[in-house]
Amino acid sequence: MKKINWGIIGCGDVTEVKSGPAFNKVADSALVAVMRRDGAKAEDYARRHGVPRWYVDANQLINDPEVNAIYIATPPSSHEAYTLAAINAGKHVYVEKPMANSFAAAAHMADVAAAKNSKLVVAHYRREQPRFKKIKELTLDKAIGDVLLTRLELSKRPLTKEEMADPKTAWRVNPAIAGGGLFHDLAPHQLDLMYYFFGPVQKVTGIATNQAGLYAADDLVAGNILFKSGVAFSGTWCFNAAAVAKNDVCEIIGTAGKISFSVFSGDTITVQINDQTETMSFDVLQHVQQPMIEATVRYFLDEGPNPDSGRDGAEVMRLMEGFVGT
Repeated sequence: MKKINWGIIGCGDVTEVKSGPAFNKVADSALVAVMRRDGAKAEDYARRHGVPRWYVDANQLINDPEVNAIYIATPPSSHEAYTLAAINAGKHVYVEKPMANSFAAAAHMADVAAAKNSKLVVAHYRREQPRFKKIKELTLDKAIGDVLLTRLELSKRPLTKEEMADPKTAWRVNPAIAGGGLFHDLAPHQLDLMYYFFGPVQKVTGIATNQAGLYAADDLVAGNILFKSGVAFSGTWCFNAAAVAKNDVCEIIGTAGKISFSVFSGDTITVQINDQTETMSFDVLQHVQQPMIEATVRYFLDEGPNPDSGRDGAEVMRLMEGFVGT
């Protein structure tokens, strides 16, 4: 195989800028087909992005002989079925996060990929971005001494009635489709980074509740992780906070200092050691998934390691379920 020819299942909003255009900007990679159940929208996407073919049936795209890799960008409830269909068709798979709507489904996807000797990558794309790679480098180099603990908080206002009435938003808080609420939508990125930074997990505990009762999923989650390395993690996610309490912060605390950063906002890292503070700035990426897509293409071409395996993706699902008690 000399080139990765991609097909997208679910060419919706997430693929417009974050990922879709990057497939044609990466070396030895091309986007050759897209699929969406709404034919008019699929055709429009293909026309605007210069994609040769479009489909309304996922199986037709999966069985397109020119397509040798599938990007699954549908809601989580369909990730398992589409991943298995693509693997059975002999195609490589790049699947959006959360990997599935349950740990059991994610583990099954990873098991089938291993049994079929197929290549499966999960789109926890932040681990390939320069800012987060730098954080890992700082921890490995003991820039702040030995890492002791990490504290994370994500607080957001509740969804408005207008947002709840918009199908583009409403599915994210429907447990049957998304596997949970906004915690399941956003926490995979954060927890994958913790796993990427600190490695295998020894213990996980947590609590979850639906305080506001605005939708079926939990809107408050708190969790703790003890990594086998000895690093402790504590995180809180509140999606019913006052607007003035909005927060997105993570602190990694060591014996000689701390690293502070946001996961979803900003482009900086702040490193504090004793009374000295250094702020590192990073370029804003036009397509946030492009570094991960580059690494995925290299892996699919046998030119590099798997940037985020199905086993890693399943482990993130296990951590989330450990927090919410499912």
